[in-house]
Amino acid sequence: MGLTLAQKIIKNHLVSGEMKVGEEIALRIDQTLTQDATGTMAYLEFEAIGIPRVRTKLSVAYIDHNTLQSGFENADDHRYIQSVAKKFGLRFSRPGNGICHQVHLERFGVPGMTLIGSDSHTPTAGGIGMLAFGAGGLDVAVAMGGGEYYITMPKMFKVNLTGKLQPWVSAKDVSLEILRILSVKGGVGAIIEWGGEGLKTLSVPERATITNMGTELGATTSIFPSDEITREFLKAQGREKDYTPLSSDPDAVYDRIIDINLSELKPLLACPHSPDNIKSAEELSGIKVDQVCIGSCTNSSLRDMLRVASMLKGKKIDDSVSLSVSPGSKQVLSMLADCGALSDILASGARVLECACGPCIGMGFSPNSAGVSLRTFNRNFEGRSGTKDAQVYLVSPEVAVASALTGYITDPRTLGEYSEIVMPDAFKLDDSAVVMPADEEEAKSLEILRGPNIKPFPTTYPLENSIEAKLTLKVGDNITTDHIMPAGAKILPYRSNIPYLSKFCFAVCDESFAERALENKSTIIVGGSNYGQGSSREHAALVPLYLGVKAVVAKSFARIHAANLVNAGILPLTFKNPDDYEKCTQGDTLSLENVFEGMEKGEITLNVNGEKIPLVCSYTKRQIDILKAGGLLAYTKGE
Repeated sequence: MGLTLAQKIIKNHLVSGEMKVGEEIALRIDQTLTQDATGTMAYLEFEAIGIPRVRTKLSVAYIDHNTLQSGFENADDHRYIQSVAKKFGLRFSRPGNGICHQVHLERFGVPGMTLIGSDSHTPTAGGIGMLAFGAGGLDVAVAMGGGEYYITMPKMFKVNLTGKLQPWVSAKDVSLEILRILSVKGGVGAIIEWGGEGLKTLSVPERATITNMGTELGATTSIFPSDEITREFLKAQGREKDYTPLSSDPDAVYDRIIDINLSELKPLLACPHSPDNIKSAEELSGIKVDQVCIGSCTNSSLRDMLRVASMLKGKKIDDSVSLSVSPGSKQVLSMLADCGALSDILASGARVLECACGPCIGMGFSPNSAGVSLRTFNRNFEGRSGTKDAQVYLVSPEVAVASALTGYITDPRTLGEYSEIVMPDAFKLDDSAVVMPADEEEAKSLEILRGPNIKPFPTTYPLENSIEAKLTLKVGDNITTDHIMPAGAKILPYRSNIPYLSKFCFAVCDESFAERALENKSTIIVGGSNYGQGSSREHAALVPLYLGVKAVVAKSFARIHAANLVNAGILPLTFKNPDDYEKCTQGDTLSLENVFEGMEKGEITLNVNGEKIPLVCSYTKRQIDILKAGGLLAYTKGE
């Protein structure tokens, strides 16, 4: 029996465990990346581990999230990260150089290598044939120190592509179509491999759009083969030497096969407030639009920007619409300027923003109250834009521009003639905004620069065999990490200050939660299905840890968040009978008895008002040891 592409890369990087679905495996990691919203904490954790130099083939620290410097906090964090990178052997991508996933695809991604990043959209690199995972900062810190990355061996899904995208239909529509088919939970526990004859019609940037949004499926990661199209992309980036052909075996076996005919797709939108709430542009045509945002790690490549410029050339956006355009990297921005496309964008009335995540992470450009905002981003969770009552739709660049021009949701197929985009044979190469690390000898004398906003990692304690705690919060299905630990310009600057950040924990759901949790000292949270979907931000586990959360009991968990809870020393537990969720009421006093024995057996009893409710867990021996130690940091340090 042959191997899938992902199985081949896993086999080549397997350190321990068996490649059997559901078994824990440990992988050797070639590359890591961080961004500044999660990076500060990741490097504090790396420092705490006590290793003097990163041990990966390549590690890059990007500044792309917290770039709005309205106070000293973000600038201090950037300075801290740069000093850490210089001392410990990482490359440092300066603010303005671009979004981590776009820059990594352009300059550092290598087919067949493994990559983990402290950002859930790290699987973007699957567009170039990398096996790339989003992970919590502590997992990234361990990998930088030469440690393995542990995951549960996933199932293998294959999406067979046939046909060719029709005019005005793009890779974003492929992403939205697979979300329509699978939902935000449909990829949990699986790696999604893309194949079929239709591959030959998709460029690397288009493939990266698709792998980027595989994260919204809950998938472990997504990956495309490395073929002649990959080689041409790397050649244009001056990196042809990094090319390796990679594909699955003809007789590889998949757990599920999905067929998508590219020729049959039409322009789609994800409606508020979930990436899988899919409707066609045809159906939604005529809805008034207030704001349009183009960019993010999903749709900010040169290809996307040239499409936007061609549609805007010689035209003006509607007077009632505010349009922002954020190129994904300095390379993209400079090439737009050189060819004149930037002038076409500016002349339309668009506002060109910095090469950064910006509005996607709620860092500026929030919509007006109750505004309708069309965004080429990957998430439209409630409040994520910075405006709580905004109605955010996810769209392709084509739908975005068409709607900005008319002032209403518009099917771009109504615009008439469609011109093909001609990509250059070579990209403009300028890595001057990537600062190289000091050599090992010089590094010994370098100082780490810390600002007053940087606070220590939260105190952890070994797990106790019995836990009594108040049910201080009960929430429903599809609670995201944006619900647990919101982003945005007002909050992100405090990512390295857990005590201050804790004030905002679950504020979207219940503004009094943080105060109540601190009063109770020991807390259990109850949630519904797919608890913790969304980003890899470990703050959604570290802040609850600081607030005294001992366990989260839910109907089901998103992969990365469950791992982050374990890393923080918090028990993720699942209802054996999902209907028992109804028996738990906020304010109840709950207890867990014989926790150690229960973890070994895979079943722990929850006592609720005298009634015993069975909870299930499937921790590995290593995870049990981590939980008993009080988290991954204490476990790694041997405390």
